[in-house]
Amino acid sequence: MGTDRYTPRSYDDIAPDQRPSLKQALVPVLGLVAFLGLGSAWLGLDPHIPLIWSIALVGLLGRFVWGYTWEDLYEGIERSLAMGLQAILILFTIYGVVSTWVAAGTIPTLMYYGLDLLSPQVFLPATALLVGIATFAIGSSWTAVGTLGVAFIGIGSGLGVPEPMTAGAILTGAYAGDKQSPLSDTTNLAAAVTNTDLYDHIRAMRNGTAVAFGLSLVGFVVLSLGITGTIPAGQIAEIQTALASSYDITLLAFLPLAVTFGLAAAGYPALTVLLAGAFAGAFTSILVQGASFVTAWQTFMSGTGPETGSELVNSLLASGGVSGSAWTIAIVVAALTLGGLLEQTGVLAVLAHRLQRGIQSPRLLVASTGISAMLTNALTAQQYMSIVVPGMTLRDTYDEFGLDSSDLSQAIESAGTPTGALLPWHAGGAYMAGVLGVSTLQYAQYYFFGYLSPLVLFAFVLAGVGFSGNSAAQPGPAAPAADDD
Repeated sequence: MGTDRYTPRSYDDIAPDQRPSLKQALVPVLGLVAFLGLGSAWLGLDPHIPLIWSIALVGLLGRFVWGYTWEDLYEGIERSLAMGLQAILILFTIYGVVSTWVAAGTIPTLMYYGLDLLSPQVFLPATALLVGIATFAIGSSWTAVGTLGVAFIGIGSGLGVPEPMTAGAILTGAYAGDKQSPLSDTTNLAAAVTNTDLYDHIRAMRNGTAVAFGLSLVGFVVLSLGITGTIPAGQIAEIQTALASSYDITLLAFLPLAVTFGLAAAGYPALTVLLAGAFAGAFTSILVQGASFVTAWQTFMSGTGPETGSELVNSLLASGGVSGSAWTIAIVVAALTLGGLLEQTGVLAVLAHRLQRGIQSPRLLVASTGISAMLTNALTAQQYMSIVVPGMTLRDTYDEFGLDSSDLSQAIESAGTPTGALLPWHAGGAYMAGVLGVSTLQYAQYYFFGYLSPLVLFAFVLAGVGFSGNSAAQPGPAAPAADDD
C-alpha cells in the first residue's frame, strides 16, 4: 500500500467551524469504550453491534454538530475502505485457501508429521520459532497464521496443549517475524510514512524485537513445564489413524505450501501469493486426493466438513471457505467505516494536535508516539491507520526535536502492529480469532509478544537505549501557543 493513497487530515486542514473541540473529540472515544463495555462485555453481543452504535454516534455528531454534509462523511468512509480493501480481499482469499489446503491434505499431512516430531515439552517455543521464521521469509503474518497456524492448532490439540496457548505462540512468532521482514507490508508502510530507509527501520527495531521475542520464548518454556505429560493415552495414534484413513499422507501434499512460500519469498504481493496457494490447493486435492474439479472449487467457496471417524479431527479440520469469512469481513468493514468517520470529522486530528502540545521532551515524544499508535488501533480497528496517522502527524515534531526518523518508525510499529490482535473488534483480532478458532479474549493472555513489544519500547525509552544520539537528553522545541480547543 502506498502512502500516496491515504494522507490523514491535519489539524490545520480542518475549517475552524467544523473542527471539534477537545471535549467534543473525546465524546466518540468515550462512546466507543462505553458501547463495547455495554454491548460486548455486559450484553454478550458480537462486536459488530457496538461498532455500529459508534458509527451512528460519530455520523450524527459530524452531520448535526460539526456541520459536515452526508457526502463529506461518505467520502471519509470511502477513503478508509479503499485503504483497507487489500485486507478485505486477503480475508476472503485466506478462508478459501485454508479449506483447499485441508482438502488437498496439506494441513492434515503437516499435523500427521508434526505429531511425530514435536512433544509437549518443546511445542510452544518451537511453534513460536517456526512460525516466526516462516513469517520472516514470506513477510505476511496473516498468511503464516492462516496456513501454518491452522496446522499447529491441530498438532497442539493432539499433544494435549490448550488451544489458547498454541494460538498465543503462533501469534508471537507471526508478529515478531513480520516486524523484521523486509517483505512485510506494515514494515514497508512504517518506513514509507516516516521517510525512513527500510533497512534503517528494520535495524532500529531489531534489539527491541529480540528482547520481546526472547522473553516470550521464556514464557512459553515455563508454560510448557505445566503441560508435560498431559497427552491422553492413545490420542496421537487415534488422530494419525483418522488422518491416514481420510487423506493420502504424502510429501506431494506439501505442493501448495511450497508454491505459496516460494512465491512469497520471491517478493510477490500477498494477495497474488494467496490466490496461487488456492489454485495449488485445488490442483493438489484433484491430483493427490482424487477430488473432482467441481468439488475442489466448491470446497474453496463452501469449506470442508470431514468425516474421519474422530470427532476431534473433524472439529480441527472443519472450515467455512470463502462463505465462512462473512462474520470477520463484517467486523473489518464496520471498523474501517468508524475509522474513516473519525478521521474525516477531525476527531483524530484534534487528539493528535493536543498530544503534540503536551510533548516537552524526546522521551515523552517517543513514548507518546507508541501510546498514540495503540489508541489509534483501538479507535479505528485498523493496523494501517495505527501506522499512518501517528507516522504522518508526528514526523515534523521528530525533526524539531532533532530525532532520527527511525525513532518514529520503530515507535509506531513496535506499539501499533502487534497490539491490534489483542482487540476483539480490531481487523487483526477478528481475523486471528476466526481463522484459528480461538476467541481473542482466550488467546490474549498467552500472546506475550503483543504486550512485550510496546513494554520493551517504553523500557528502552526510559533507559535512553536504542534511539538516535542519546536523544533522551536533548531539549525540545518551545511549547506552542495555547488554543481554545
